[in-house]
Amino acid sequence: MPALQKTDPVAVVGAGTMGTGIAQIAAAAGHPVLLYDAQSGAVDRSIASLKKIVERLVEKAKMTPGVGSALLGRIKPCGELSDLGSAKLVIEAIVESLDIKRELFAGVEALVSADTILATNTSSISITAIGAGLERPERLVGMHFFNPVPLMALVEIISGLATDRKVAATVHTTAADWGKSPVYARSTPGFIVNRVARPFYAEALRLLQEGAAAPETLDALMREAGGFRMGPFELMDLIGHDVNFAVTRSVFEAYYYDPRFTPSLLQQELVEAGYLGRKTGRGFFRYDGSERPAPHTAGEADAPARVIVHGDPGPMLPLVEALAASNIDVRQGADDDAEMWLELDGVVAVALTEGRSATERMAVDATKPLVLIDLVRDFAATPRVGLAPADQTTSEQRDLAVGLFQALGKSVSVIDDVPGMLVMRTVCMLANEAADAVNQGVCDAASVDTAMCKGVNYPLGPLEWADQIGLARVVGFLGNLHASYGEDRYRVSPLLRRKLYGGNSLR
Repeated sequence: MPALQKTDPVAVVGAGTMGTGIAQIAAAAGHPVLLYDAQSGAVDRSIASLKKIVERLVEKAKMTPGVGSALLGRIKPCGELSDLGSAKLVIEAIVESLDIKRELFAGVEALVSADTILATNTSSISITAIGAGLERPERLVGMHFFNPVPLMALVEIISGLATDRKVAATVHTTAADWGKSPVYARSTPGFIVNRVARPFYAEALRLLQEGAAAPETLDALMREAGGFRMGPFELMDLIGHDVNFAVTRSVFEAYYYDPRFTPSLLQQELVEAGYLGRKTGRGFFRYDGSERPAPHTAGEADAPARVIVHGDPGPMLPLVEALAASNIDVRQGADDDAEMWLELDGVVAVALTEGRSATERMAVDATKPLVLIDLVRDFAATPRVGLAPADQTTSEQRDLAVGLFQALGKSVSVIDDVPGMLVMRTVCMLANEAADAVNQGVCDAASVDTAMCKGVNYPLGPLEWADQIGLARVVGFLGNLHASYGEDRYRVSPLLRRKLYGGNSLR
């Protein structure tokens, strides 16, 4: 379907942060923009903010004065809702209230032409429910932008039960014409991003509750080993715990209390205490000028003299390559069909986490004293790795593993022996939730990966990541995690099993 014409007016209702950003990108794309807000003075503040934004862009030579003036000139402040009658697309970005949105769209529908598209920027409310109050619900579509709108590429194009496919296609094409990366989604709780992202926060909170490590250490592992732009705790502090906790509760309740989305008691405590993060000066960290605690880093240890590599390296092949390029005596073992493990000086084993604790794995499999390593996104580039020793492993044996990775130029964070560790556990749970979203028809596989990379800056789409790790490894990991906890929270998505047994990739 064709996009809107450049001459087609776009109305933005709501002149807050999101509405201001939407008005900016629509005007930058060449549309006349009608900006309205029921709150007195809101539009004037929005226009003043846009002028400052344009001035900064001009100062940084990212925009010419002429282009900036033209952009601002295309935005018309409107004092009454009736001023929006000429719009061909109306985008609502107001308070998250079903009743208020329904009332607004009923008023807008009475003003605009029959072919005007109505779009809501809601992040959580059902498109079907909003549209149910309209005479023509087929022309309502979700157009969910991410903050800050001018910088974030993702737009979720969400269809309610009544949404006309042609309407969704026109908005999708228009968003692409505005320089965005739009993805289609069906109207279900959380849409794509707010649903699939829940494990990023939930698993870190669970590990903190179980005493795996302090927030600063878990954040460092997610950033430095996992490759994520921010750790979960600093990100929750940035978002605001009131907001993040409310979204989690909303998704949990909307899915009829599915344990996969269970909120955290730790986060509830922060909200009840008023420790909401950056905006209140305290969350998991303090924001009063004091120095943030450094992540736990193991002290210097001696490297083993000899390493024997047993089994198939799989996703740990870069580690084997780094060992081969080191000064350590590296030899190849004979059991090439098994999962890879490293034998250090004949006395301790190092293996990639597979969903069980090191203590259980050592007891059941009768291996050597065991230290597990967490998943690493890019072993060559990572400055940090996470290790977890079994309870049966002595500190001297653990230090052989610490010394090995220090000899390879890595800082080492030793965490407590929790099943699945952190990065692997989070990535597998993200992939599991993404697979369930695809399996339930919320979106397709390419869209969920695009959404998570473009909407929340993940280093890799969760389904592509699962393919790289190997579906057999991911399914086995989740099965072990499920057995360790005995909770439905860790059930394996049927799509993961289907793709595994069918010999297909998720993508």
